[in-house]
Amino acid sequence: MEKSKQPLIVPEERIMQRIVLIREEKVILDLHLAELYGVETRALKQAVRRNMERFPEDFMFELTEDEVEAVVSQNVIPHKKYLGGAKPFAFTETGVAMLSSVLKSDIAIEMNIAIMRTFISLRKLSVNYKEVMRVLEDMREQYDNQFEDIYRVLEHLINKPQEPRNMIGFTRHDDEAE
Repeated sequence: MEKSKQPLIVPEERIMQRIVLIREEKVILDLHLAELYGVETRALKQAVRRNMERFPEDFMFELTEDEVEAVVSQNVIPHKKYLGGAKPFAFTETGVAMLSSVLKSDIAIEMNIAIMRTFISLRKLSVNYKEVMRVLEDMREQYDNQFEDIYRVLEHLINKPQEPRNMIGFTRHDDEAE
């Protein structure tokens, strides 16, 4: 009797919360991947170490002590003790894709697909954000120029140079006063 496959439902937000920026790369730490895959961190690291040739530096790297301190201070992980003395591995998008060839379970495969889709969504958001920033910059330049013109006109109206005025009233001539 064949089991009916239930699709894995993991909210994209849950995955996004696990993606952090380290060394100017969007990465997921091994402990978070293990949690998402439903395996022990130790087992995930062991599978990666057995296949290190598949994980060059741009796919996966081990955090330095300073980076560990940074992720603890940013509450990415609650405490250094949470790591069990080992430095975490950080997996880039391509490293997560490579994990699918190392972890063969159905859950790992489905989770990899969900994680890859989340990375793609983040990339799309980033592109949209850059486009919005470009439009705002264009508008700022356009309106700065228009406001500069308005400012000059207002400045002219407020501090209008005074032309000499003709005097109104009686003028007194010294020869009439006598």
